Amino acid sequence: MKITDVFMLFGGLALFLYGMKMMSNGLEEAAGNKLKKILETLTSNRFLAVLVGAGITAVIQSSSATTVMVVGFVNSGLMQLSQAVGVIMGANIGTTVTGLLIALDIGAIAPIIAFIGVVPLVFFKSKRSNYIGLIVAGLGILFIGMELMGSAMEPLRDSEFFINMMTNFSNPLLGILAGTLFTAVIQSSSASIGILQTLAMSGLIGLDSAVYVLFGQNIGTCITAIFASISANRNAKRTTIIHLMFNIIGTVIFVTICSVLPFTDWIKELVPNNPSAQIANVHIIFNVVTTIILFPFGSLMAKLAVKILPEKEGENNGEMSLQFVNDHSIGSTAIAIEQLRNEEQRMLDIARNNVEASFDTLLTMDTSRLEGLNQNEEYLDYLNTEITKYISKTFSFTMSSQDSQIIYSLFDICSNIERIGDHATNMAEYVYMLKDKKLTLSQRAKDELTQMRTVTMQALGEIDLFAGENSLVSLGHIELFEKQMDDFKEKFRYNQIMEMKENTTQTEISVFYSEMLTDIERILDHALNIAQSLCGRQGEKV
Repeated sequence: MKITDVFMLFGGLALFLYGMKMMSNGLEEAAGNKLKKILETLTSNRFLAVLVGAGITAVIQSSSATTVMVVGFVNSGLMQLSQAVGVIMGANIGTTVTGLLIALDIGAIAPIIAFIGVVPLVFFKSKRSNYIGLIVAGLGILFIGMELMGSAMEPLRDSEFFINMMTNFSNPLLGILAGTLFTAVIQSSSASIGILQTLAMSGLIGLDSAVYVLFGQNIGTCITAIFASISANRNAKRTTIIHLMFNIIGTVIFVTICSVLPFTDWIKELVPNNPSAQIANVHIIFNVVTTIILFPFGSLMAKLAVKILPEKEGENNGEMSLQFVNDHSIGSTAIAIEQLRNEEQRMLDIARNNVEASFDTLLTMDTSRLEGLNQNEEYLDYLNTEITKYISKTFSFTMSSQDSQIIYSLFDICSNIERIGDHATNMAEYVYMLKDKKLTLSQRAKDELTQMRTVTMQALGEIDLFAGENSLVSLGHIELFEKQMDDFKEKFRYNQIMEMKENTTQTEISVFYSEMLTDIERILDHALNIAQSLCGRQGEKV
């Protein structure tokens, strides 16, 4: 094998990976946020989860991408561990589409496919046309890469060393290890299986050896999700354990089948003289059969993952849930009100932490807290939705007019807390905008932010949903803080205008700073709304 063949091999691999990336990006962009929305809104129906996982992975042609997405959803609490099991099983089925496309052996017309895809990319301005062009061009480039790799590997047919090495893959452990390591390195089972198909088409490896490499490739594809879960919470890590568990169990099952049954002979008879299709079929059978076998045990797999990676004392697993409210209390207004108070107080604490984190982020320009801040914001949205649902159920209770007023006030409080969280997130996101434009706040602006932070945190600290008679005192204090913030807003905005007139600040910074002032002022408005609601519209204490 000449050095030029090595260059061609790596060039072909680069084109294959790039083509697959183009297809994935084009398909994701064409679908917009629908893929994520489908995953986010999954029900507890595990059969539906399998279908959705298979469908999305078939579209974006990457089980790793789907699994990483699932890890992210579990980490943020948008999906429970039990739901993730079905999606992961489906993702393993969906990833077999790439192998099927390669088995069609359309490499001869690959340049034409690539050309057809480039035309809308170059000549059309429509985004949708561009996305379609990206998909088609990516498919063509993928097959061009396959052709290059095939041509580069032809000299290996005469290499005694390479033939012996491939023959040794009939040892299951060596084949599985080789497939696992290679896929872990390039982080794409689709790409590594495509290379395996190319080797088979070149006559460099037989199906009897290739199946073990294929089983290892299914294990190796888990590495991307494992990397994605390193900094995630415990439940997200358990998701990757389930993914790994699925492929290891499947490998054990099929190694056993291959050792006691003429499995590869049956595959050869099914599609004779087409090694690429044989490998694609084994890949499909592996994932479909493993899914069928493990599907009834999905809940057990989730429990086993918890056993393998148990909860640490004091650790939050990241799943979103209501801690105090439950439907068992429906029918008792007094209990419902107490539970709502507890739940909304917890919600207020989260919002208060986010406000403090947003001020810290603006003053230090450090983005390290933004991920946690965004997760808290998603939690606030969840709590707002679930609490609102619960409140709607309480309206069916038989209750006094006073209790009814309290319920209405708690509804208003919940909405205002959620809005405080929104404004805190808005404030923190200005850091990204400032960094993108390489802008920094002046020392005067930072000093003003520090003053506003003090007033804001004092106002939020006054709110206590269990204050009772003291609510009127807190209302008086918050009214003063809110008036002080209104004065700050006018004064600081005037200072900013003066700096613009004196050309001592940039216009873009002034725009951002003005928006920050608005968000901070509105946080105080919502704090005042909460304090007024706590005192009741008719003077009753909530």
